[in-house]
Amino acid sequence: MSDMLPNRDQTELWNKGSGEAWVDMQALLDRLLEPFGRLVVDAGYPGEGGHVLDIGCGCGATTLAMARRVGGSGHCVGLDISHPLVSAARKRAAAENVANASFVEGDAQVHALEQESYNAVISRFGVMFFDDPVAAFGNIHRSARPGAKLAFVAWRSPAENEFMTTAVRAAAPLLPPMPAPNPDAPGQFAFADKSRVTSILEASGWSKVELQRAEVECQVSEDDLMTYVTKLGPVGNALREADQPTAEKVTAVLRRAFAPFVDVGIARFTAACWLATARV
Repeated sequence: MSDMLPNRDQTELWNKGSGEAWVDMQALLDRLLEPFGRLVVDAGYPGEGGHVLDIGCGCGATTLAMARRVGGSGHCVGLDISHPLVSAARKRAAAENVANASFVEGDAQVHALEQESYNAVISRFGVMFFDDPVAAFGNIHRSARPGAKLAFVAWRSPAENEFMTTAVRAAAPLLPPMPAPNPDAPGQFAFADKSRVTSILEASGWSKVELQRAEVECQVSEDDLMTYVTKLGPVGNALREADQPTAEKVTAVLRRAFAPFVDVGIARFTAACWLATARV
């Protein structure tokens, strides 16, 4: 029966190596992704006292930011499929004394969300991984109150995100064959096609759907860069299984491949994403 569970591959991935890597790299990822978090918090803010659901909350950065924004009379719930990430988020909320944030381990496609409970739903790169995105956004839609906002960021195409695709292109000749990317399959670039995203949202009950192009200037220190590109994504997954000589070769190749992005100790790049908004 386990083979019939939705999002089985993503559940396995984020409860093992990928989830553990994100926990280990929480501080680095928070710095890198902070501009995207601001985008969705600003776009999804329902006003003071609002109740908000954060899909794919990770280690809780956007959940905590929104909880602070809605104030003590409001609340933000972070939902994530990964036990390691949810555990880290709960510890973080306690350490930062954010009492109006809570976290739930669950799959947004099938989790029994309380219906008509939220004034807004937000997500920072957490909605591109569903086996059945229409079912997932339908389930999320039922949890939102009439008139509620939806706001999320998702990557545009690989061709528009050279930095994000450099590691796979550079390392592929040294690693076991990776599956050919399917643009409609769950994954980082699954929402690249504007018309597809619009169709998914409208089919799942959302209205007033808008996708705005956003180009976000990002930077990461040269010291953190190699940690980032060797621990995350398809290359990071492959390197967890690689022997030491292969890992060393891949790291050397990646260092050369990313050199054009680096200037005076800082790697800089422009991230191309969608800021999607809709209403119940």
